[in-house]
Order: sequence, then C-alpha cells, then structure tokens
Amino acid sequence: MSWTTPADIRHQLQKLWNSGTILASLAREESVFPRRLRLKKPTSAEMAERFAEVRSWIARLDEKRQPYRLVWREIRHRTLGANSIPVEVWVDSLEEGVALIGKEKETAGFRAILERTRECRPQLVAWLARRPLHAVALGDDWDLLLDIVSWLQSHPRPAVYLRQVDIAGVHSKFIEAHRGVLTELLDLALPRQNIDEGGRGVAGFCKRYGFRDKPTRVRFRLLDPSLPLLPGAPSQDIAVTSETFAELDLPVTNIFITENEINFLALPPVANSMVIFGAGYGFEVLGAADWLHPSRIHYWGDIDTHGFAILDQLRGFFPAVASFLMDKNTLLAHKLHWGREAQPTTANLSRLTRHEQELYDDLRYERLAKNLRLEQERVGFAWVKKHIDHIAKPEEFGVGS
Repeated sequence: MSWTTPADIRHQLQKLWNSGTILASLAREESVFPRRLRLKKPTSAEMAERFAEVRSWIARLDEKRQPYRLVWREIRHRTLGANSIPVEVWVDSLEEGVALIGKEKETAGFRAILERTRECRPQLVAWLARRPLHAVALGDDWDLLLDIVSWLQSHPRPAVYLRQVDIAGVHSKFIEAHRGVLTELLDLALPRQNIDEGGRGVAGFCKRYGFRDKPTRVRFRLLDPSLPLLPGAPSQDIAVTSETFAELDLPVTNIFITENEINFLALPPVANSMVIFGAGYGFEVLGAADWLHPSRIHYWGDIDTHGFAILDQLRGFFPAVASFLMDKNTLLAHKLHWGREAQPTTANLSRLTRHEQELYDDLRYERLAKNLRLEQERVGFAWVKKHIDHIAKPEEFGVGS
C-alpha cells in the first residue's frame, strides 16, 4: 500500500526538523505552521477494488491521539455510494509538530537559548537562525560561549594566552575545543577592527582575535661541523622560534628541506650547508627569513603527487628552489620500495620544471603504476650520499666519507 501513513507524516516533519526550518522559524519570528503536508490517498478505482483496505487505512490515519488535523471530503461512488475520505492533512501549530516527532525537549532548550541570547547578545540571534540544531547540541555550553564572547568584547585583542583568560567555568581546553563555533560567533559580535582576517580556521584562532599563540619553532641542523652555532658537540640539532630564525644570518650556501625526521637527522656532512625539518609549519615561516633567499635551496620530499604539490607550494616563496632526489632515476632505482599513495592529487601545478612535470604526470595519470609513491625514507643512504657529493664532498673539510 502506497497511501500516506502516520509514519509518513512523521517522516515529513522529521525532514523539516532536520533541515533546521522549525527552530529557525522561532529565531526569525516567522511561522511554518499551520502547515499542509503531503497526503497520498486512494484513487476512485482503488476505493472500489480495495474498499476494506481503504477503511483500514482511514482508521489508522484517523486515530484520535494523532496531533494533526484531517480535512475530509464526501466522495460519491456509483457502486459504494457516499463515503467520507481524508483529502488533506495539516499540522496547525509548532507545538503539535514537535510533539509528533518527539522533539519537545529540544524545542524547549532552543527557546531558552534564544531568550538568553536576545537578552544579552542579540547580534548572535542571526547565528541561531542559521545553525539552530547546532545550538541545541551546544545547549549545556551555550552560557559559557556567551561569556567568552562578552569577555572578548570587553577585552579586544587581549594579547594573552588562552590559559590566561579569566572567566568562571571556562578553561583553555574548553575554548580550544570550541574554536570553530566561537569563530562564527565572534565574527558576528566583534567590530571588524578587532578581527585579523589573516587568521583562518581553528589554527588561526589566536591570531584572528589577538591572543598570544604558542610560538612556531623551526628545527635545523648545520651540516658543516666547522660552523657550530652553539658551543659543544659539532652535531647540533637546534630549534628556535620563527622570529629568532628570521633574524639569523648563517654563513651557508646550501639549504636542504626535508619532511622526514630520520632523513633530517641522518643527512651527511656538507660544506657550508644546513638542513631544515619542514614538518609542523607553513613555508611562509621560512619565507619570512630574508637571509635564506640568496642560498641554494634543495627540497627533498616523497616522490608522489603530494610531494610535487608541496614542492610547487614552496616555489611560491622560493622560486629558485631545486628538487632533491625527486627524479625518475631515483624512482626507478628503488622499484622494490614502491608503495601506494592513499589519496593522490590531480591538481595542475604551475611551478614545476619540465622533468618534474613529466614525472608528476606519470604519477597522476598512473602511467607507471596505480597510486604510485616512493617515500623519501625508502631511498637508499648510499644513493643519498652519492647525490650529496655532487653538491659538496665531505672530504673537503676532513669529516669521514
């Protein structure tokens, strides 16, 4: 039987709820009720052929406890005579609609959130109209979120760490866990001059609203033992803040950047050279270090589509950067170590050299193997040393072979 049932009526209202329309109407002070719902009823032929089923359908639909209203019409049939049949179904009020789908508690919670927001932060009512179901999910935390918004209004661009925000019941982990929704709320509540548009996403939350952020650190090794930055052992693994790194002016001519920590630690000695561990920050951190730009920069990434995408991105900051061990000879020489890239990219990259572009096309168009990748740590160390020797020979400054 394809005629509308009470379950079908509830399903229609559930869809209306799931879209947020019912609760949003409260925030917008609009009404979606009374509302006529779809009703598929028997045809004249079905009434004649399946009269007993039609009577049963009417009985189920017309149960007195159902919070909807049926509109009836008398149908005259040449065989059956005059009979009344439902032709429309209406839900007359929001209260009846939410009762039909069991959402009375959620609706009451949203009304309470809406009332408090109108009283203390009316500019956020627009957010409640857009995200009513999210607001319901945040019900237990809503007052604290309003307190955070109020604090930022009173302390614009506070220049403190999140740990230093002094609000009863609020700790830094709470703010961190709710950075996404707080961004949406604060963008509505704060004047534009108090928002740094350069801070984007949850990672840019502190920058966006003027909090102090945990300093970004750049980790590097000087590969020339004759150029120690600090007293002590010649092999030095150093991490400094990005601001400190930008102020350095190290006497190096070759700079290697690698995304793999073991490669970073194992790279052999190279005269007048250093290696930077590229994980954990964007290349804009390196781009801010003016002293890097005159150097010869070598990027060593995985031979896969994302490795070339990262190389392409790096060239946006250092146009002359050279790829290192990201060539077809290296790939073919390590066939036993080929793996599969989980989610390759097929994006067009505009900053690759001709040979790099050819290999990138081989990878993204699967000319050599499906989802092919060679992880940088799979490249044999003898192969690494051989290619390092083309840049500078360790023997030239008295350090082992």
